[in-house]
Amino acid sequence: MDFTVIIPARYEATRLPGKPLADLGGRPLLQWVHERALASGAARVVVATDDARIEAAAQAFGAEVVMTSPEHRSGTDRIADAAHQLGLPDDALVVNVQGDEPLMPPPLIRQVAANLAAHPAADMATLSQRILTLSELASPHVVKVVCDREGYALYFSRALIPQPRDGMPEAEHLAEASPGWQRHIGIYAYRVGFLRAFVHWPPAAIESTEMLEQLRALWNGASIHVAEACAPAPVGVDTPEDLARLRERIAQGG
Repeated sequence: MDFTVIIPARYEATRLPGKPLADLGGRPLLQWVHERALASGAARVVVATDDARIEAAAQAFGAEVVMTSPEHRSGTDRIADAAHQLGLPDDALVVNVQGDEPLMPPPLIRQVAANLAAHPAADMATLSQRILTLSELASPHVVKVVCDREGYALYFSRALIPQPRDGMPEAEHLAEASPGWQRHIGIYAYRVGFLRAFVHWPPAAIESTEMLEQLRALWNGASIHVAEACAPAPVGVDTPEDLARLRERIAQGG
């Protein structure tokens, strides 16, 4: 199974400007992501950016870089642009590994590609893992996903779904509770032909409400297969506080 990883990376992040170039253990954060992607067994790993500073840093550590339009509103738009410039055919598998996921386990990158390859009826594939704490379950920053019996996504939400009518289970019983709430892991695999269609669809109302781009796919009748992650997925770096915690963890040998 051949697949290409494309890492969208932009400089002007709202909460942490310059995030891909932030120092992490003596290397740019983006280099950590790139190394994880290479370790996944991908046939090709490409950084997609619109910033010359990111281009120079990525080339300095040996990455292949594609310069994309500064007008793109999302990482998916940037990936579609890169896939077009790379001349990837419609049936090629592309994995979107966000540029702020320096600890993404390589087996998960390969798993999401394999998930799409194993489900030819799916337009996209992604991963999830079981929620084990009440704080995660209640947090709007933890995206939940509900699937049908075949593993296809029914809906993604920042809200608690499904909502138990008779109240939440006790914390100590959450791991065994039915239906087994799932946290969505923000890694995606697509076929290039689907990507070309997706970026021409206007944002859906539910997407704009939840601020979840994958809802555009569901709104337009696309299918997303969700597999339970084969390894724990760490949280990415969104804020200066996240970066500080990760630096401390690395300094301590974590």
